[in-house]
Amino acid sequence: MKLNHSLKLFFCLLLISLSSHAQESVQLILPEGFQSEVLGKDLGKTRHLTVTDQGVIYLNRSKLAEDGSSLLMIKEGKTKSFGSLPGTGVELHNGYLYASSNSAIYRYPLNSDGEVADTEHPELIVSGLADHGRDNAKPFTFDGKGNLYVTIGSWNDPCRDETGKGIMPCTILDSAGGVWQFSTDRTNQHFEDGKRYATGVKNAVALTWNHQTQSLFTAVHGRGQFHDKYPQYYTAQQSAELPAETLYELQYGDDAGWPYIYYDQFQKKKIQAPEYGGDGKKTGGENALDPLVAFPAHLGPNDLLFYTGKMFPKKYRNGAFVAFHGQSPELKKGYLVAFVPFKKGKPNGKWEIFADNFAGVDLAVPTGPIQHRPCGLAQGPDGALYVCDDLGGTLFKITYEK
Repeated sequence: MKLNHSLKLFFCLLLISLSSHAQESVQLILPEGFQSEVLGKDLGKTRHLTVTDQGVIYLNRSKLAEDGSSLLMIKEGKTKSFGSLPGTGVELHNGYLYASSNSAIYRYPLNSDGEVADTEHPELIVSGLADHGRDNAKPFTFDGKGNLYVTIGSWNDPCRDETGKGIMPCTILDSAGGVWQFSTDRTNQHFEDGKRYATGVKNAVALTWNHQTQSLFTAVHGRGQFHDKYPQYYTAQQSAELPAETLYELQYGDDAGWPYIYYDQFQKKKIQAPEYGGDGKKTGGENALDPLVAFPAHLGPNDLLFYTGKMFPKKYRNGAFVAFHGQSPELKKGYLVAFVPFKKGKPNGKWEIFADNFAGVDLAVPTGPIQHRPCGLAQGPDGALYVCDDLGGTLFKITYEK
């Protein structure tokens, strides 16, 4: 039986309506007393965000919008686009809005209302940061003492050469796989003007300064391809569940061990990488940092925020929220915001899922496409938590009422 044109059109509109309804019906699963609201949709590939004391929201996008812009300002429900250097990082510091492309960091002066005063002429702060097209996001943070810290991720997952062997020593560590420190008081700096603050972190997209401990924290993307390249040592399941995604506190000169080791959350040990003589059991990295927290593999931590507001219950004060951009085969969960309780500057208790159901489907038995992938976190002046997603381009605001 053939459908006539009108009937075909009816079914097309019905499918569009159902799809639209499905997207609108996503409700975040939150602890008791918390609520969420959607502040914006279809905002583009929104990566990180920040909120001024006046409540002005800024988001950075990894791809240019249709109008050719990369940055987005939202004030009192109205949006304004500007900039043309897509990237990830965006932060406020000393009267400026800083933003990063995949190879540079620049800034815009703000006026007294928290709005960018000149959208056409950003100042270049740092350029020449390695960009090889993979794991090339440049998140950054400030210590309040004149220093800027920026991640340079590695484009080579295990630092492997064309023959499949590990490069020894890994020359990539000279320009990537770590965190570099620059000055906030100088413009037109180049990569060579900075210093390597910490090394051995493959791709630290979640990076922030903890002002309570006066130290740098990061949640790091782990490597992959164990079973693919080394089936004699790893099963397919082990490859899906290893290695841990890791949370570190970094001091100057620290080494987290990549690419020579990885952290196995099941053995609770640092294991020598197979490219460097490991077999899945041999330990290594005696001088490398131990992680503060080991999360399941492949969750993809993309932002980290220490909560200092007063809106949420006391248990959240000074604890860490982590936005996870991927999913864990072990948990059969993902696309979530987790919370790590802290006490006196150290993790205190097990991490927990704080905000769930961004995916909009049951990941154990998926029934449709993933709808949202949380990527960026920000705290508002009232203590609300903002979350943006780079799949659906949606901005969420999470609040608490007793």
